[in-house]
Amino acid sequence: MQVVRIGLDLAKYVFEVHGVDNHGKVVVRKRLRRDAVAGFFANLPACLVGMEASNGAHYWARVLTELGHQVRLISPQFVTPYVKSNKNDQNDAEAI
Repeated sequence: MQVVRIGLDLAKYVFEVHGVDNHGKVVVRKRLRRDAVAGFFANLPACLVGMEASNGAHYWARVLTELGHQVRLISPQFVTPYVKSNKNDQNDAEAI
C-alpha cells in the first residue's frame, strides 16, 4: 500500500501522523517525536501532506516541501467540523 495523503497534527514535542491510500483506507497511524519527523518523511514517497495552519506549520511546510512532498495548510476553523469525537491529537490528524 502506498500513502497518498497524510494529515499531520503539530504539537510541541509529539506529532501525530494519519496516512491513507487511494481508497481512503488508513495505512499509517504514528506518533512521532519532533526530531524524527524529517527522517520519517524522507523515507516516504512524495505525497500530499495537510497541516493545520499555525506558526510552526510554515517551518514544517518548508522542510517537507524540500523533501519533495506537496503541503497544504488548512485554517483551523475548517478542520474543527471534521473531528469525529473528542478533541485530541490523533483525532485532529485524522480530521486534517
